[in-house]
Amino acid sequence: MDFTLNKEQLMIKKMAREFAEQSLAPVADLIEEENRVPEEIIAGLAELDLFGLAMPEEYGGANAGYDSYVLAMEQIARVSCGPAMIISAHSLGLGAIANFGTAEQKARYMPAACQGKHIASFAFTEPGTGSDPKQITSTAVKEGNHYVINGTKRFISNGTYPGPLVLFAKDAESGRPTAFIVEKFCEGYSVSKPWEKLGWHGGDLVDIYLQNVKVPLANVLGEIGNGYPILQYGIAFGKIGMNSLALGTTLAAFEEAVKYAREKTHRGQPIAKFPSIQLKIAEIAMKYEASRWMAYRLGVLANKPRSYQEFAQEAALSKVIIAENAMQAARLALDVHGSYGLMADYKVSRLYRDAAMGPQIEGVIDMQKIIVAGDILNP
Repeated sequence: MDFTLNKEQLMIKKMAREFAEQSLAPVADLIEEENRVPEEIIAGLAELDLFGLAMPEEYGGANAGYDSYVLAMEQIARVSCGPAMIISAHSLGLGAIANFGTAEQKARYMPAACQGKHIASFAFTEPGTGSDPKQITSTAVKEGNHYVINGTKRFISNGTYPGPLVLFAKDAESGRPTAFIVEKFCEGYSVSKPWEKLGWHGGDLVDIYLQNVKVPLANVLGEIGNGYPILQYGIAFGKIGMNSLALGTTLAAFEEAVKYAREKTHRGQPIAKFPSIQLKIAEIAMKYEASRWMAYRLGVLANKPRSYQEFAQEAALSKVIIAENAMQAARLALDVHGSYGLMADYKVSRLYRDAAMGPQIEGVIDMQKIIVAGDILNP
């Protein structure tokens, strides 16, 4: 398979990198400290079409494909994971509408979201659930021409931004999870204050409270009682964004380690002269290259997946490799910095915390290994 980038892909990568360096880098420390992405950064990302990069052109997207999406996200996450996390969660919710929504639903919710005027969310997790949809306690009861939804959703990205929320609740008719499109900040919708996360500052995670929220029948996404396939889609395709964040972190770890090794001196010479430092730099470089091709390949496969099952297995496999590589690369970069790497003044300390997020988000690592093993042992 030839991964040579075409002119459009090179342009998108260059555009994202320039924005990250010129606009995002100057406020990266502010994002880290305040756990908030400035409105001008959101507007800049929207202007570059990053909120609809992989979405269909007919609904306001750029139709550039998931391969280009990975290229852009890598460059954004290389500088700051918070904005990349916002785009990733947004693309997850918006992608579910694009793939399972009716023509009317797409026309209503996608254009504003593709333009970044609205930011989408995806809500499955609850205080008492992990990866098991049978544990969902949120309920949806049909009353006339709408459903009444009650429940609490936990660790939801973008819950504080207006826009569509793809939400899963157990409907009273089927007794199984059903997907609904809820308009955030409708009557009965409220959120907690953002959780204080270890890393990925700027991308908010909140609990969402739904108290007698009325959702029109027309906002059922897919079929009643058939929310699980939509959830599976979300879990698999959500890994494209998560992989991109981990890849960007790995690239940043490599660059920071190289920069420090060249600048830090010992007895008048850069520490890059030491074989132990050279070995660490080489190992980070190898982890980045392995992760890069895995992430790019998944982006290509996402454009035209041969089957959902095959893509889910590929997504799980790539998630394990890329997330674990990011953790190891950040640790090696920290080792290159020595005691200085423990100081908040150095970017590598942030990278180490950011890298720790990947293995726990959009499916924990052990669950992904079970998915891979299940596909191998039970074809």
